[in-house]
Amino acid sequence: MVDELLTAGAALASGCFLYAVAAARVIKQYERGVVFRLGRLSGRVRGPGFTMIVPGIDRLRKVNLQIVTLPVPAQDGITRDNVTVRVDAVIYFKVVDAANAVVQVEDYRFAVSQMAQTSLRSIIGKSDLDDLLSNREKLNQGLELMIDSPAIGWGVQIDRVEIKDVSLPETMKRSMARQAEADRERRARVINADAELQASKKLAEAAKEMSAQPAALQLRLLQTVVAVAAEKNSTLVLPFPVELLRFLERAQQQAAPEPQRSEAEHVTGPRAAVEPDVAGRHEPGAGEYGP
Repeated sequence: MVDELLTAGAALASGCFLYAVAAARVIKQYERGVVFRLGRLSGRVRGPGFTMIVPGIDRLRKVNLQIVTLPVPAQDGITRDNVTVRVDAVIYFKVVDAANAVVQVEDYRFAVSQMAQTSLRSIIGKSDLDDLLSNREKLNQGLELMIDSPAIGWGVQIDRVEIKDVSLPETMKRSMARQAEADRERRARVINADAELQASKKLAEAAKEMSAQPAALQLRLLQTVVAVAAEKNSTLVLPFPVELLRFLERAQQQAAPEPQRSEAEHVTGPRAAVEPDVAGRHEPGAGEYGP
C-alpha cells in the first residue's frame, strides 16, 4: 500500500513538473506577451517576467517594443518640376500596442515598409528638386505624417523619418555645377565692382586733399618711387605728373596767339606799302602797251 502511494505521489509530482515546464514562459523586459486561448485574445497583455499559460490551449506570442530601424529601398520618381531622381530613406518606429500589432495587421514590419515606400514616391511627385536638396526637414515631417496615420491603427508609432540621399542624373549634376559656378562668378564681379567704387571715392577724396597742397603730390610721387625701387628692379618706371602736363598746355595756349598777331601785322604792313608802289610802277607801263 505504501509503495503504491509513493508511486502515485512520484507520478503526480512528475506530472506537475512537466506541466509547469510546459506552461512556464519568461518574457523579457523589452517584450510584451499576447495570449490567444483557443484562438481568441485572452485577458490583458502579459508584462515582462515569469508567466504561466495553459499548455495545448493557450498560445503566447511575444512582441518586441524596441525601436526598429527600417531602411526604405531607393525609389525612382519624377519631381514636380520634371526631374528624375532616386531617393532612399530610413524609418524609426516602435510598437506601442502589442495586441493591435498582432491582431490588426499580419506583419507590421512589412506593412510599415510598404507604406513608407508608397509615401516616399508620393512625396517625390509633390516636391520640387530644390525642396529635396535643401528643405528636407519639412519633407521628413510630411513623410512622417503620411506613414503615421495608418500605422496608429496597427499599434505602431513612427518616431522619425529621414531622407538619406537624393541621387541625380549626371547631366543634372553638371548643369547645377555650372549654375553654381556662374552664380559665384557673378557675386565675385559684384564684389569687385563695389570695391572699385569705394576705392574711386577714396581716391577722389585723396585727390581733393592733395589739390589744396601741391607739395603733397610731390611727396606721393617720391613715395611711389621708393616703393618701386625697393623691389631691386633693373628698370625704374617714373610717373610723370599730370598737373605738369596741364601747366605746359596752359602755357602753350597763352603763348600761341601772340606770335600769330605779330606775324600778321608784319605781313599786312609791307603788303599795304608795296601795293601802292606796285600800282604806281605799273601805271606808266600800262600806257606803253596802250594806244
